[in-house]
Amino acid sequence: MQAAFWHNKWAANQIGFHQAEVNPYLQAHWPALGLAPGSRVLVPLCGKSLDVLWLAAQGYRVLGIELSRRAVEDFFAEHGLQAEVSRRGAFEVWRSAEVELWCGDIFALQAGDIADCAGFYDRAALIALPLAMREGYRALLSEGLPAHCQGLLVTLDYDQAWVDGPPFSVPDDEVRAGFAGWQVEQLEAPEIIDQSPKFSQAGATSLLERVYRVQR
Repeated sequence: MQAAFWHNKWAANQIGFHQAEVNPYLQAHWPALGLAPGSRVLVPLCGKSLDVLWLAAQGYRVLGIELSRRAVEDFFAEHGLQAEVSRRGAFEVWRSAEVELWCGDIFALQAGDIADCAGFYDRAALIALPLAMREGYRALLSEGLPAHCQGLLVTLDYDQAWVDGPPFSVPDDEVRAGFAGWQVEQLEAPEIIDQSPKFSQAGATSLLERVYRVQR
């Protein structure tokens, strides 16, 4: 997707992907990763997600990457946080306590930028990207994240013929092939078509939300 697509979504407040509560999969499965307190956690394409605050509240240093400056501004304003703003390469860095949000194109990250991230959490990044960009995104993670890094990944799996992305369908076989060299464990895969009128009204008969634990 071109950057303008997402900038326009935020400008028009068309952000149905934003969740008003902390993601229940994160709360249910993150503790089992057993990351040490103080570990740095990457949250790609984080928007203004409440999940960032939840991770910080568990004692982690959170590195969020977000293209939209509007989303970053909203995150700090809505939570009454004062941010220190600086520059790092192609990114504008907003920091408050244990939260850093880097505003810019995730594909401008250098491997060294995320080399100390012991964990990552992806609820909305992989499914936001078309296939060619997903391949580049997974390569970025594999090149930059260190050995033994663990992550929690949430995807959608449906017949793409019925609904154009984003969010895009990322089937199980793509996840396993795309994270070759990682240990991939599916934790759950609930059927959520009854909760998703956009998909059912378009003719889709199944929509699986797959949750994975992945480890280098």
